[in-house]
Amino acid sequence: MAENSVTVTVAYGSTKHSITVTRQDGNEPALKDLSEALVQATGVPAPAQKLIFKVTFTHHACLSGKSLKEMEESLSSFGIKQGCKLMMIGKRNSPEEESELKKLKDIEKSVEQTAKKLEKVDGELTGLKNGFLAKDLQAEALGKLDHRVKVASEQFMKILEQVDSMTLPENFSDCRMKKKGLVKTVQGFLAQCDKIEAGISDHLAKIQSKNMALADS
Repeated sequence: MAENSVTVTVAYGSTKHSITVTRQDGNEPALKDLSEALVQATGVPAPAQKLIFKVTFTHHACLSGKSLKEMEESLSSFGIKQGCKLMMIGKRNSPEEESELKKLKDIEKSVEQTAKKLEKVDGELTGLKNGFLAKDLQAEALGKLDHRVKVASEQFMKILEQVDSMTLPENFSDCRMKKKGLVKTVQGFLAQCDKIEAGISDHLAKIQSKNMALADS
């Protein structure tokens, strides 16, 4: 697969950062990719970044507060090419907000871990429905899967309570956005837990009715 990369120098305060933005999908690096790399390098959140660069000797371009659609545009469409020198201004998050952001990122990791467990259960349930296990062993296997879904659901509920209990000041916009996104993600996984539980009950009912039909015959 084609790989595209652009290296630019970005001055922020008294520090110069050499930033290489790479895309593996054959597309040109976008403004979003550069913005994300600058978050990592400088700690300045994307909405606060203001990029200034020379287009000609007399003309400077300024990129700030771009819409999501513009963030997807390629760097070259803004005139940013290999070896370009840019200057960035913008405030880093306060240490207090960074501390809260770290907590939210740690919670995000535990959400991902629990989601992987849930994905595994879903895959095993699909396997059972496709007859990958002898009929007489399926009821016991379904019981174990049901238990694992309930454990995942409890973990998601605890995470939701943990996120809900976080009180964030109005000006912690990065944190508030991340918190909102996490709540939405966890609620989605809880709905998935319910769906998988319903699938387990449904399959168990089918097995039991078949067993009863066999017993009656």
